[in-house]
Amino acid sequence: MTERDVFEYALLRVVPRVQRDEFFNAGVVVYCRARSFVAARTHLDETKLKALDPSADTAGVRAALHAVEGVCRGGADAGPAARDDAGRRFRWLIAPRSTVVQPGPVHSGLTADPEAEVERLLDLLVR
Repeated sequence: MTERDVFEYALLRVVPRVQRDEFFNAGVVVYCRARSFVAARTHLDETKLKALDPSADTAGVRAALHAVEGVCRGGADAGPAARDDAGRRFRWLIAPRSTVVQPGPVHSGLTADPEAEVERLLDLLVR
């Protein structure tokens, strides 16, 4: 049997009008401590965004989602948080916010392949 490790994940929600508390899922962030792994994948459904807020800044939302992916990848272009270890980056990304892109609650599971888990969760819960 393949060894499986504990992983945590949070969905990224787009909340176009914070005061209305309407949202839809637009990404997932996965963290696996045992493998020092953190990654995010996003998918913005522009039709849903415009249905909830016809005046929404689509480019701004897309940029915010891509910034989360960048922090997970790390590197100088992604800002100060991207230089932290995988766990600190995950905790920083899932901290509550009152912005258009917000993290949902954290869930956990077991996986033998965290990279595949990111894609599976994106397909299952976002697309």
